[in-house]
Amino acid sequence: MSGCERDGLVAMLATHVPADEEERGDLERMRGYAVSLESPCSREQAEAHFTASAIVVDEAGERTMLIHHRKSGMWFQPGGHIEASDRSPAEAALREAREETGLQVRLARPELCDTDVHWIPWDEHWHLDLRFLVIAGGTVSADAAEVHAAEWVTWDDAFARIEESALVRALTKARAAVATPR
Repeated sequence: MSGCERDGLVAMLATHVPADEEERGDLERMRGYAVSLESPCSREQAEAHFTASAIVVDEAGERTMLIHHRKSGMWFQPGGHIEASDRSPAEAALREAREETGLQVRLARPELCDTDVHWIPWDEHWHLDLRFLVIAGGTVSADAAEVHAAEWVTWDDAFARIEESALVRALTKARAAVATPR
């Protein structure tokens, strides 16, 4: 069974509350793709497919993990494609975080932290990114095949490195969430 069933995606996206107009627009596009794509998480979908990423925070809530992406040359959160073996998008986010950083990871919360639609220029398609808040510990061991580097950084350093507004928004949400645990 695939971890990216249409009904599960639709339900997950229906309950997510966007933080701003940019995310509201992305969320509406994602809701449309969730019902219109034949296989929403398959890389074989030429126009767009769902991906999963992890906004990784240390146990103390003082730092976040950024990876230096090999293809783009930019700093991002860990993440990637949802594989058929993943039981859910959240599990895919955890797997990607483990693979790219070597850290021990767990979900901070089961629901989405953020959503984002972004263009992948080298393959010319849209990534419909489902972002989860993840707590991590252990020793960083970056996967050189996937990333140039993986680093724990302070929140201020992360905001200084990040160039895209959607990731700034996701990090802002994550920082607030770990400052006010449930």
